[in-house]
Amino acid sequence: MVIKNNQGGRVDLSSKSLRRLEVKSPDSLSANDIQAWSRIKAENPALYSPYFHVEYTQLIGTLCPDLHIGILYENEIPIVFLPFQQSKSGIRGFARPVGMPMTDYHGFIANAETQFDPFEFLEQCGIGAFHYSNLLDASGRMAAYTQTMADATMMALQAGPDGPSAWREARDSSYRRHLKSHRRRVRKSEENYGPRRFVFKCQDSAVYDQLMDWKREKFAETGKYDVLSVDWTRKLLKTLWENQSEEQTSGLWCDMHALYFGDTLAAVDLGLTDGLVFHSWIVAYNNEVQNLGPGIQLLEALIDASPELGYERLDLGAGTEGYKRHYASDPFQTSSGFLALRGPAGTVSKIYGATETFGERKGGSLGKIPGKLRRRYSQIAACDESFSGRAKAMISAIKASA
Repeated sequence: MVIKNNQGGRVDLSSKSLRRLEVKSPDSLSANDIQAWSRIKAENPALYSPYFHVEYTQLIGTLCPDLHIGILYENEIPIVFLPFQQSKSGIRGFARPVGMPMTDYHGFIANAETQFDPFEFLEQCGIGAFHYSNLLDASGRMAAYTQTMADATMMALQAGPDGPSAWREARDSSYRRHLKSHRRRVRKSEENYGPRRFVFKCQDSAVYDQLMDWKREKFAETGKYDVLSVDWTRKLLKTLWENQSEEQTSGLWCDMHALYFGDTLAAVDLGLTDGLVFHSWIVAYNNEVQNLGPGIQLLEALIDASPELGYERLDLGAGTEGYKRHYASDPFQTSSGFLALRGPAGTVSKIYGATETFGERKGGSLGKIPGKLRRRYSQIAACDESFSGRAKAMISAIKASA
C-alpha cells in the first residue's frame, strides 16, 4: 500500500522500512542528496560513465527548466535517483531521460542490490509515459519494458605505460589487419603533409569552432537532425569544454584532442570526462583528408596517450558498427523501450508501440518508418520546445524517411 505523507511524498507501507518518493529540482538537492548520489555512483561499477555524475544533471538543470529528479528515500536515506525531463508543451505526462539526445547513457542511479519497482517509481513521479534509449540496466530492472538491446563500445586499459600495448596484444586478427591499414595511412599522411602533430587537451577556441562547423556540416550532409541547432546543446558543450584545464583533477569537464597533418587540422575529438573515463562525444574530421582515416589516427594516438592523460577507460558509446567493432574490447549492452503508465501520454505510447510492432511484422523498409519517425520526433522534441521548430524538423524527417 502506498499513501501520501505530510510532506507530499509517497510512503511505501509494504516495505519493512519506511520509504518515500520525492521529486526535486536540481537546485534543491540537499548536501545529503548529493553525497548519497556520489556514493552510489562510486559503489556501483555499472555507473562508471561520466553521464551519471550529479554535476552533469546539475549543469543541464541550469539550461533546461523542465528537469526533475525523482528520489526514493529509505529511512530518510536516498537510495535511488532518476533525473528526467518533462515538458509542459504537448501531451501532458511525457517524460524523457535527462539531457536527451545529448546524453549517451542514462538510467537509475542505484546500487545493484537495491530492490524497487521502476513502474511504481515513475508513476509516483507523476509520469504518464517514459521513453528511453541507451539505458544502462545491468540489474535487469527494465527488462520487462525493453524492446531492443544494443552493444556499446568501451575499452578498459590496464594501468601503467604498458596498458595500451597490452590492450592491443589482446585484440583479435581482425583488429591486427585493421591496424596494418591504419599504419599505411599514417605513412601516406606523413608523405603528403609532413609529420603528424597531436594536441591533447587542446584549448584553442578556433579548433573548437571548427569542430562545431564540421559536425553541423555532417548533419546537413547526412540529413540527420542537427542537435547543435539549439542554444542549450551548444551551451552545454561549451560550458564543459571551458571547464577544461591542465590542472583539472576532479569534477566533470570536456577534454578536446586534435590531430594535425603538418599544418592542416585533420580531426578533433571532444569528450566528456571525469579524469578517469573519456567518453568520445563530438568527433569530426576534415573531409579533404578523409581517405587517410584521420579519426582512426586520432583514436589510436589517444589510446597511446591514455596513461599520461590519466584515462582508464575510453568509451565510444552505443553501437559496434563500422570501425567500432575493432575497439569493443569490453562490450556491454544498452536498452531501449518505453513504459506506458497512465493518462493521455500512456495511451499514445501504447499506440506507438502497436504501430511499431505492426511495422516490424510487415518487414521491409516501410516497416521501419514508424519507429524511425518516433525516435526522430523524440530527439527533436528534446531539443526544440517551439511548435514551429518541431514541425519544420519533422517535415524534414518525413522526407528523409520517404
